[in-house]
Amino acid sequence: MTHNNQNFRSQPQMHRIRQAPLFKLAMLGLLSVALSACASLGASGPSGKAIRHAGKQTYADGPIKVIALNHNVLERISSSRRVSNFSQIFGDSGPTHTTIGKGDTVDVAIWEAPPAVLFGVTTVDARLAANPMVAQSASIPQQMVGTDGTISIPFVGALYVDGKTTAQVQRDILSKLRGKAHDPQAVVRLVQNEARDVTIIGEVASSKRMPLSARGERLLDALASAGGPREPVGKTTVQLARSNVVATMPLEQIVRDPSENIRLQSADVITVLFQPHSFTALGAVTRSAEVPIEGSGINLAEALGRIGGLRDDRADLKGVFVFRMEQPAALDPASLIGAQQSLGGYVPVIYELDLSKPSSIFAAQDFRIENKDVIYVSVAPGADLQRFISAITNVAFTATAIGTAIP
Repeated sequence: MTHNNQNFRSQPQMHRIRQAPLFKLAMLGLLSVALSACASLGASGPSGKAIRHAGKQTYADGPIKVIALNHNVLERISSSRRVSNFSQIFGDSGPTHTTIGKGDTVDVAIWEAPPAVLFGVTTVDARLAANPMVAQSASIPQQMVGTDGTISIPFVGALYVDGKTTAQVQRDILSKLRGKAHDPQAVVRLVQNEARDVTIIGEVASSKRMPLSARGERLLDALASAGGPREPVGKTTVQLARSNVVATMPLEQIVRDPSENIRLQSADVITVLFQPHSFTALGAVTRSAEVPIEGSGINLAEALGRIGGLRDDRADLKGVFVFRMEQPAALDPASLIGAQQSLGGYVPVIYELDLSKPSSIFAAQDFRIENKDVIYVSVAPGADLQRFISAITNVAFTATAIGTAIP
């Protein structure tokens, strides 16, 4: 009987013995799932190390430049941007003389000293007409300058006036009348200016042509005459075309800097554009998004602030990058020797900033974010290990719970 008791095992004990292999198999299965999950944890983009080696790659047949942001780099970028200002490209000359052009309407009046006989008496006052001491005048109808650039004056004939000032035309008339009229005097007045104007089009209240006067109208005068921009100033840019030169500036910068409110010249074309600028934030940031910015731009520190900064648990402080299609003028000429530019003459550039250094905060304030920039923050090397450990820990707790639950 004692022997039978020693060899006897209860039903629950036998059940646990039979379930042990199944429990081990379940544990192995969970561990394999965990390992495979950790091997494919995923990422928000390339690692910082991979980006730093991007200089060995090309994009659209152009070499990718990886440039660490420092004072010299920021100076080159700033200098290259200054030449795009209106004041630098077009200058700001003083008011010019108003000249007569084809299509303009002019008014000509001629006087003769008494006794006037050539042009006759046109005064309506008979007493003045009878007075031999009163100068007599002739009223000539207003005329439009013809396609040949001339107007017609009695006793003078066709007179070429295109491109001349009113004072020059007056002298020409007197020269032609000398010897024909008695001490002639002439006054020439530009009644309607059709040849010397500028054109304002685009996102304005009313597109129009604005005549230029001797006052010397400026860029903002033209915008005001067209009713102003239809969109907010911060999201509006102004394009100025003069001869074969075209340049664009944010309206906000023109308003803020009086030196950019340049004087206009005849035949200038002003196009007001609604161009909402934005940058894109990706990687280990608090909020990945496309963020709108003012036309005048913001700096990198402000851009990081608008997306909530870097993620404390994921971001690599040494891995803040700005991807940009850069103008060659902003780069060191030595780095462009033998390099092939791409996409309309631009160079693919990755600017690198190490935020673990206090001085980098100043660099972030001096670096301007431009339209279509991509700010990317790489994941810290230890962050993936932490995710792996976290996954393993979760599996271990799950397995423990399952083992406890098995009777």
